[in-house]
Amino acid sequence: MTIYSEIRKDAHDLEDDVKAVNKVAQITLAFWIMKIAATTVGETAGDLFSMTMKIGYAASSIMLLAFFFVTLGAQLKSKTFHPFLYWGVILATSTAGTTISDLMTRTLGLGYASGAAILISILISILVYWRMSVGSLAVNYIKQPKVEMLYWMAILVSNTLGTAVGDFLADSSGLGYGMSNLLIAGVIALIASAHFFTTISRTVLFWGAFILTRPFGATMGDLLTKSHEKGGLGFGTVGSSAVLMGILLVFVFANYVNLKRKPAFKLQPAE
Repeated sequence: MTIYSEIRKDAHDLEDDVKAVNKVAQITLAFWIMKIAATTVGETAGDLFSMTMKIGYAASSIMLLAFFFVTLGAQLKSKTFHPFLYWGVILATSTAGTTISDLMTRTLGLGYASGAAILISILISILVYWRMSVGSLAVNYIKQPKVEMLYWMAILVSNTLGTAVGDFLADSSGLGYGMSNLLIAGVIALIASAHFFTTISRTVLFWGAFILTRPFGATMGDLLTKSHEKGGLGFGTVGSSAVLMGILLVFVFANYVNLKRKPAFKLQPAE
């Protein structure tokens, strides 16, 4: 075996080791497309259960939280990253977050502002504890059970918060679904620009974008499903959820296929 072959084998082994210990999705353009699709279908599916099927916010929240804990348990038990499992948990947090937020702000009468304030306080507490106990909020590689649990708790709360913020902008602020969606999209675009043109912490930018994609999905979901009289496009919760789920599954399957392929490790031999 040549020296080059040995180096290449060691490099492949190291890459496999890194992939083996990492249990979360890598942050790419496809990640953000899937995140937006998951958060939007979370809004439409949450409304499908609670309103279209008339299950109610409380019963829907219990049912969807049970689904979340089942998928989370499987994710925590897994030793490697599985795209379908990972995005199943993301979808569960988004769908449960929709009904939990509606339960807090509507059924319990807290209102959007108070509900959002409570959720912001919880999210900040989780992130502060995470930062103080671990030393970093980075999400590139997560393998420790404690960090992974904090990761998913932060995601569940951020997706619940996003619903409250989206509903506040669309309903209470008077902007409506379309203008609220454009406003959030503009802020997300600013964060994306900051990623490429500034030295602001990538971790800070990630969490900013991650949180904002939820109200983006909430306002987009309402825009798609609400009637024309309410300022929506009138596609309904069933049709919108089916189309969005289809888009998400296509990307997740592509991610799964890509992971199955052995990536070519680009390493040039010495002259």
